[in-house]
Amino acid sequence: MSRRSGLSSSTTFRKSAMLSMDLYDQPGHLIRRAHQITTSMFHSLMGQQVTPIQYCVLRVLQDHPGIDQVTMASYCALDTSTAAELAVRLEERGLIKRMMPMKSKRFRLLQLTPQGTALLRKLVPSVHLLNRRLMRALNKGEQKDLLRLLKKFVHLNNQESRAPLDQRFLGSRDGSRRAVPSRT
Repeated sequence: MSRRSGLSSSTTFRKSAMLSMDLYDQPGHLIRRAHQITTSMFHSLMGQQVTPIQYCVLRVLQDHPGIDQVTMASYCALDTSTAAELAVRLEERGLIKRMMPMKSKRFRLLQLTPQGTALLRKLVPSVHLLNRRLMRALNKGEQKDLLRLLKKFVHLNNQESRAPLDQRFLGSRDGSRRAVPSRT
């Protein structure tokens, strides 16, 4: 044993081996950096009009008008309280409308307003540009590989999330969308 540390040489070796793993080769760090980079690129191209998650909510409502907040949360892989807060903020900005159905006061139905639809139309060219810029350093094969591996990683680790994506809402392999269960 080392007199100064009180550790055996094998314990010291194991600790140094664990610490020697390069931070920049660790998947969690790389995923955090990728998120940081994509968020920065999102705002540089799209401005501060919406955040990436607000854009996600607007896109979901464009594809599924009249869904309730819980279903929207499931589509966006958000917890229900975060989804409710987002809906309130988007309604305050005039981008969505929250409606309470007569049958039930327990949930709210969501719909894009004309202002929300106009904002999405305005953002579409920037979204296409963002997607091209995110992938431009990769050749076509690498782009397909990256997307395939990201989808696989997200799918296989979905249940580790605080708010897992409801698998019923994923598109089928042929690109069509599965039906959403009715909540009314």
